[in-house]
Amino acid sequence: MITIYIYTFASVILVSMVSLLGIFALSIKEEVLRKYIFVFMSIAVGALLGDAFIHLIPEALQESTNILLTSTLIIGGILVFFVLEKFMHWHHHGEDTDESAIHPVGKLLILSDGVHNFIDGVIIGASFMVSVPIGIATTIAVLLHEIPQEIGDFAVLLHSGYTKKRALWLNFLSALSAVLGAVFFFIIGNVAEVSSIWLLPLAAGGFIYIAVADLIPELHKTKEITHSLMQLLAVTIGVLAMVALTFLE
Repeated sequence: MITIYIYTFASVILVSMVSLLGIFALSIKEEVLRKYIFVFMSIAVGALLGDAFIHLIPEALQESTNILLTSTLIIGGILVFFVLEKFMHWHHHGEDTDESAIHPVGKLLILSDGVHNFIDGVIIGASFMVSVPIGIATTIAVLLHEIPQEIGDFAVLLHSGYTKKRALWLNFLSALSAVLGAVFFFIIGNVAEVSSIWLLPLAAGGFIYIAVADLIPELHKTKEITHSLMQLLAVTIGVLAMVALTFLE
């Protein structure tokens, strides 16, 4: 059992380290990075929607014994994030005219991604309980799954008003929830599996809300045809990255 613990926690820490991919951006001038941030935001849109519709929702439906409940939870996830953003806007109402204020989408993304990473930790822990080879295969799949998403997340946090260092740090803290997911699984056991049935659709709803309600409207602010075509290509790349990962599951 100790071997399983070692493999599991080494794996979730490795997965969490993927969030530090944004460190490459620290060497790029911030004004240059923000000028082309729309490309990475577009990739984030594709990755978030692809993750929700290609991975999270099908997996939730596969594990569910009540499709109506799962579908309702997806809508519930969208509404929960709608309410959260409303609350954040009310809370920061006095800062709306302050260009340095942090946009609520950044905080929503940290929360939603934290839930998603928590589920990843649960899944990795459960896979190693089956066998070490299955656990390693699952870890590789999660790693490849996280790479495009974490790059997109970093871009969204920058767009939300965070500095590069702050965005990198918050992204890493959110990723560490995978460790908590693994701990939760080993402590709670079967209850963790039941919890994932509820958390998967809620996380999917959160990703859909962020992509559709927050990021896509931001992309529409760019009117140039060249930028618009680049956005469409980047969104497609984000989706295709999620499609490619289905062959590794």
